[in-house]
Amino acid sequence: MELDFDQPELKNRAYYILSSLVTPRPIALVTTVDGTGNINAAPFSFFNLMGARPPICVFAPGNRDEETPKDTVLNIRANNEFVVNLVDESIAEAMNQCAASIPYGESELKRSGLTPLPSSLVQAPRIAEAPASLECEAYDTLEIGHNRMVIGLIKRVHVRDEIYDPESKRIRVDQLKTIGRMSAPHWYCKTSDRFEMIRPE
Repeated sequence: MELDFDQPELKNRAYYILSSLVTPRPIALVTTVDGTGNINAAPFSFFNLMGARPPICVFAPGNRDEETPKDTVLNIRANNEFVVNLVDESIAEAMNQCAASIPYGESELKRSGLTPLPSSLVQAPRIAEAPASLECEAYDTLEIGHNRMVIGLIKRVHVRDEIYDPESKRIRVDQLKTIGRMSAPHWYCKTSDRFEMIRPE
């Protein structure tokens, strides 16, 4: 089967097809603040790391249905900062509550029961319950058609004590139970069922 997204009957199906194929995807629960200090928290599964020298991540906040930018975008435009909070099994439902559309300036964290903690370098708070939080400085935003990609320079990382080994300076992956996004619109997966393959020399 060959699918041509230039064909009119498939052009509007690209999101549903691709987001169900390219799985699992990590979830960025992004926290930002507006000009008066109101906290916004929103989940994005079009997200990943894109390099380590320097450390960068990318996420893609689309527009609202009426084609206006989401609160996350407006806040990043205002102060060029954000925090990516990773999502594990323990905060999966709280993350889902943050996806609700609420008026600009209202905090999704209050609705979800998640707790803001001060970040070290950026104004936006991190989330206390997240297994890890990445403090980011916005490097650039690329707009391609109706897509918007925010590139962040990762300036500081916070991780739960139990998932970091200070001797080896590695993550204890057996202690990290992140979830992934599967097919649109409502499916997710756990990442606790893992297997190891040793890379050949």
